[in-house]
Amino acid sequence: MLDASRPVSNAVFKGQVYVLNVWGTWCAACREEHGALLAISQQHVVPIIGLVYMDDREKAKQWLAQLGNPYQAVAFDTDGRTAINWGVYGAPETFLVDGQGRVIFKFITPMTQEVWEHEFMPRIAAARRGGA
Repeated sequence: MLDASRPVSNAVFKGQVYVLNVWGTWCAACREEHGALLAISQQHVVPIIGLVYMDDREKAKQWLAQLGNPYQAVAFDTDGRTAINWGVYGAPETFLVDGQGRVIFKFITPMTQEVWEHEFMPRIAAARRGGA
């Protein structure tokens, strides 16, 4: 979903557990985690939403075309205001959001398969059971 005319909002994912990943093409650590995100997205556990932070739309589209797109939807935050609302300090940052739209976990370094399995998967299971 790279169509800039189609907004991405919590309402689209209401009732679902999902992951929001904040990234930018200028971010070396984002490139470092990209392979892990691609592998994680192939597991189809939860939707992964990308938030392009303080970056150019065309650069972001080229990045995803070249490196692969792990995201079910991509939102663009060119001025950083959306990231401020999420409490973002930089990139990459990854948030786990429960079915009520609440952030239940925030991870502030590059995603790895190990972090996914040990930190995110148990929290996803708990969120689906109604707990955090």
